Amino acid sequence: MRESGLLQNAKLDTPLFFNQRHAKLTRGGISHILQKYAAAMSKEYSNMPSALTPHVLRHSKAMHLYQAGVNLVYIRDILGHVDIATTDIYARADTESKRKALESAYPDITPDVLPEWKCDKNLLGFLNSL
Repeated sequence: MRESGLLQNAKLDTPLFFNQRHAKLTRGGISHILQKYAAAMSKEYSNMPSALTPHVLRHSKAMHLYQAGVNLVYIRDILGHVDIATTDIYARADTESKRKALESAYPDITPDVLPEWKCDKNLLGFLNSL
């Protein structure tokens, strides 16, 4: 801000990040910058996503906050969601990613053919006793 002279009183309305005409960045401008740098990085890093958008960054940040233990109500407020059900998508996505990670770590933990539990008298007796 000091380098751009934005600390002066006359410059308080000047955007912190701006385009070539010193106007505020638009969604399209931000998307263009992200795509430009994502394309450059994809040449060096093979796991770089092919489509990097502001929404991908927003979603990633929300997932990181949730995985760090931040309450969904706070994430809702940060994202500007009106309804907590919209933010709940991140909790469900995290559960799904955990399930997939466990399945990939232990691919042979579940046999292809599961035993018929209805024939197991000991199991049925135990379940009925609950």
